[in-house]
Amino acid sequence: MALAVPSVAELAAAPAVRSALEWFRRERAWINEQHLKLCRVAAPTFFEQKRAEWMADRFRSLGWEAKLDRAGNVIATLPGRREAALVAVTAHLDTVLAPRSEDEIRVAPDGRLLGPGVSDNGAGLAALLAIAAAWNAGPPIDDLTASPMLVANVGEEGEGNLSGMRYLCRPGNGTKARAFLVLDGPSTDHITCQALASRRFDITVTGPGGHSWSDYGIPNPVHALGRAITLFTDETPRNIQGAPRSSFNFGVIEGGSSINSIPSEARAKVDLRSEDPERIERMAALLGSATERAIEIENQRGSGGRVMGRLREIGSRPGGGLRPGAPIIESLKAVDTHLGIRSYLDCSSTDANIPLSLGMAAVSIGAGGSGGGAHSPSEWFQPDGRELGLRRILLALCLLLKDC
Repeated sequence: MALAVPSVAELAAAPAVRSALEWFRRERAWINEQHLKLCRVAAPTFFEQKRAEWMADRFRSLGWEAKLDRAGNVIATLPGRREAALVAVTAHLDTVLAPRSEDEIRVAPDGRLLGPGVSDNGAGLAALLAIAAAWNAGPPIDDLTASPMLVANVGEEGEGNLSGMRYLCRPGNGTKARAFLVLDGPSTDHITCQALASRRFDITVTGPGGHSWSDYGIPNPVHALGRAITLFTDETPRNIQGAPRSSFNFGVIEGGSSINSIPSEARAKVDLRSEDPERIERMAALLGSATERAIEIENQRGSGGRVMGRLREIGSRPGGGLRPGAPIIESLKAVDTHLGIRSYLDCSSTDANIPLSLGMAAVSIGAGGSGGGAHSPSEWFQPDGRELGLRRILLALCLLLKDC
């Protein structure tokens, strides 16, 4: 059932909810401090345990029961409510880059937080702690059949392949989540309700290797790999305006040991994405054929040995989406109207891909504030405007709990 704007206004006017919303304004300094501290605990993909333990300790200090599941996710629930039907609010723990030291995460003179991961996804994790603390200070709603579950999950970035969310959504793991509100990065301008599918591959080309002068002429793995990339990029159709979008990115290329050595191995990692499931399959097939043809051409040109290639899939994110008018979308749109937020529906690749692919109610939104430079050493987050994002999250959560 879609919730009308007056329902949001009535909810926001309730004394307990109003007090929780005011808490975000009153405790801005505390939220910023937690944000800074959590980002100083390095959590590159596959090595999130220290940050997970830090988050679990913070949840416990705020009156929530917290544990790490078998995947490494932090699961926080209200005391005595673990077996209730749950609405999950999640944010991923891992970052593409990790700070080399705590000092790399710092505050600029203009109040911005600087350093790897402060925006993606320090913003989402700080929001989880803010929701936990506001709820602990005074539950905005109670006496419900459903209960909130706060999750700091592993494996969202890169080759993590959404491992934490996959485990969370696995049947029989006991979470009983009915809906997912995924917090990823800053802003309040979007509602991601369509999951962008992606497939990721590792291309490895091997050969005999040798000296750049005395062995000149033998097939070269780097030359074959370069030709495979060129063949693929030249033959991949461009996006057509109005048609489903697609993209590819050769994000890692490596091989060789010195400038005067013919390498014995070359590797590349490529990310393929498309709003059209059939298009992504065609792109994957083209990548395979381009690799085969490049190896064949290099072997025909060379002598004294052969190169061999292998194409290995290293990740796959499923697509999916909500139907127009889905209750979780209507709830968020009602909240946005109440708060004066002008948001749009979009398609992206986030942790929400997994529940959306399974037909579950899920959206991904920003946690407020603003940021930039994600996945780079110059990443930044500006807390100004964070309060609006937190109010949005809390009101949406309350609506979802009431609707369960």
